[in-house]
Amino acid sequence: MQFSIRDSRRDDFEQLWRIDQRCFPPEISYSRLELAVYMRRSGSFTLVAEAAANNGNPRSSAHPASVEEPILGFIVAQAQRRGTGHIITIDVIDRARRSGVGSELLTAAEERLRTAGCRNVHLETAVDNVPALAFYKRHGYNLEKTTPRYYSNGVDAFMLKKDLLPPPPAS
Repeated sequence: MQFSIRDSRRDDFEQLWRIDQRCFPPEISYSRLELAVYMRRSGSFTLVAEAAANNGNPRSSAHPASVEEPILGFIVAQAQRRGTGHIITIDVIDRARRSGVGSELLTAAEERLRTAGCRNVHLETAVDNVPALAFYKRHGYNLEKTTPRYYSNGVDAFMLKKDLLPPPPAS
């Protein structure tokens, strides 16, 4: 699957919100207001994975799936104070899963956070979200702590963390 990563645009918002609604159960997905607030926080950025264009037109009939959804996924992240980054959400539509979209979004966000001076990055995921846990483990995230009843449905969350800077050389 061919795609490119770009910064989100204002007119992407409704499609990003609809993707979030499909990716997570109602008690975990964000309301329009919540997603908008996270995307507009100081230090936040949103990256979008967009299906590759056909002859310069991402809505070309040669790619019928792209007509309805040129956006394959997105990530919202924030560079916080004290050199810490936060992955707020990463969402990939069903047909684009296991094709590298999530990995590319995560890698691009980590690089942007690194450039912003973040030494590490953290995120939360439901303890019962086995595919997400496997994904983050493959990308070098480690369990930091468990937060009881983090989600409104009472499910606990794991806080995962990854160092973005290489360890200092051994003396």
